[in-house]
Amino acid sequence: MIQPQPPDSIDTLEQLALKALSELNDLSALEEWRVSYLGRRGYITNFLKDLGNIPIERRREMGAAGNRVKQLLEEQFSTRKSDIEQLILSKSVEQDQLDVTLPGRLISTGKLHPTTQVLREITKTFGALGFSIIEGPEIEWDKYNFEMLNIPQGHPARDMWNTLWIDYENESGELPMLLRTHTSPMQARVMENSQPPIRVVIPGKCYRYEATDATHEWHFHQVEGLAVDEGITFADLKGTLYEFARRLFGEDRKIRFRCDYFPFVEPGVDMSIDCFACDGSSQSCRICRGSGWIEIMGAGMVHPEVLKGVGYDPEKYTGFAFGLGPERIAMLKHGIDDIRHFYTNDLRFLRQF
Repeated sequence: MIQPQPPDSIDTLEQLALKALSELNDLSALEEWRVSYLGRRGYITNFLKDLGNIPIERRREMGAAGNRVKQLLEEQFSTRKSDIEQLILSKSVEQDQLDVTLPGRLISTGKLHPTTQVLREITKTFGALGFSIIEGPEIEWDKYNFEMLNIPQGHPARDMWNTLWIDYENESGELPMLLRTHTSPMQARVMENSQPPIRVVIPGKCYRYEATDATHEWHFHQVEGLAVDEGITFADLKGTLYEFARRLFGEDRKIRFRCDYFPFVEPGVDMSIDCFACDGSSQSCRICRGSGWIEIMGAGMVHPEVLKGVGYDPEKYTGFAFGLGPERIAMLKHGIDDIRHFYTNDLRFLRQF
């Protein structure tokens, strides 16, 4: 905005200000006008300050005229500002006007997390095999997480689980409460409150204080299975898990059982499926680490000491137990090479399922 020359009278000042105001069409120029005419160093302010230099007989008349012009310009400024704002709003409405002939936008619908999808598929498969679905607490007692599973205090097998303990001391100064490291405690809870025959699967979340990598997370899901009755053998265990793998993965997957150790089963095995990423052809594969196999499940026959601990006669009853990770099952089914993807909350990943 070009600054006019200082007017030589209040009437001229009024005319120049009103003429300049009428030509303005945007708020930035309007603000410049306000500063020039009504600001602390504007023409009206300077005119009123110079009244002291005017002869006293004219001072009152000129002061009244100055105040009148100032009030007039302030009113005209407010009116012009409202007019410009209304003009801007009208243009905006015209530009953003909704075209009702355009097709509507699809509403994004939510989905179950891929882990939840696989978890439900696993439980549905075992449900079809005659297993009941139950759940248990994530905050567990040492008694159920370890002691009743043939892992007493000081047992070296406790080193297999990097436990997260709850900051709660009992009367003996011990820390008996923890975040469960597996869903196996529900074995003891179910047998403690039920009589055979028992066929249950227990899905749930588990926690371990350990480093994360492509196949390990510090918090993860697990599905525990338990069957107890008279005359159950290792052949029943293998048959059940073979049928589970056939229904979940199809008959093309290769399955392998190997001996393994778990304190609450005897004998114990691990069940593996051939690697989906390299088919065993790459020694640098970070999923199977060159072995060609991915362990998805630990299993075995329920240890006689566990049966005794819940009041069962191990001479009369036998059973098998197993535990598997839904995240690893999901990795196999969908070709995912890093378990950490499940917990990054990346919608680009999650929307694929």
